[in-house]
Amino acid sequence: MAETSTGTDIGTSTETDTEVSAAAFTAAAEAAVRRVGSGQAAAVARAVNLVVEGLRAGGVVQAFGTGHSQALAMELAGRAGGLVPTNMIALRDLVLLGGDPPDVLFTEHLERDPAVARRLYDLAGVQQSDVFVLASNSGGNGSVVEMARIVKERGHRLIAITSMAHTSRVTSRHPSGLRLFELADVVLDNGAPYGDAVLRAGDVAVCAVSSITAALLAQMIVAEVVRTMLAAGETPPVYVSSNVPEGDAHNMALESRYACRIRRPA
Repeated sequence: MAETSTGTDIGTSTETDTEVSAAAFTAAAEAAVRRVGSGQAAAVARAVNLVVEGLRAGGVVQAFGTGHSQALAMELAGRAGGLVPTNMIALRDLVLLGGDPPDVLFTEHLERDPAVARRLYDLAGVQQSDVFVLASNSGGNGSVVEMARIVKERGHRLIAITSMAHTSRVTSRHPSGLRLFELADVVLDNGAPYGDAVLRAGDVAVCAVSSITAALLAQMIVAEVVRTMLAAGETPPVYVSSNVPEGDAHNMALESRYACRIRRPA
């Protein structure tokens, strides 16, 4: 059974009935950040324990998401100020690592195909101590659910980032009928409303918020992992921006510890 905080716990809001404007979205986003930042602290602490345990065992963080949830993987992997032992798994790995023709990436609803997940897992060079962070706002697409199923089948710890308000209202597209949060060890609720958009414009909702709150959760994890390691007298393996002097040398020295196991997003 996954440990999770629900949308109700953090006061997830529905779309705001207000004039659509930059100021209105800023206010809605700030409110979402406050709710997630305070409401998910306990779940983040549980996720951090899994990450630290994996890193101490020589593992890396494997991050995966499709569509706009790919942004979460990019927030964790290869990011200045972030953890070096992180790897981004992406649909494009089918081409870059798997030799598929580029046209495969234009396959309609590729992210819904469960078969994609096994190929991506095999291409990632995963080791037993690796910890997975999977992101999906809806939590129901076939590739993400199948990746979660494989991860648990192989004995890895799994952290899910999803919208509990959304995923609780959808039917899974995976043959098992399961959604991402039902497979995870720890679930982090990104606080986004059903449909993701937070402002109401007539009959439609506009301005999605899940990328902002997912990035917040990613950086909360990084901050707490670093704090935990420092408190234990350890030196956290952290990236320096490659756009500062000697940044490349610093990063390459740390990356060499995880040769052939991590790839920075292009």
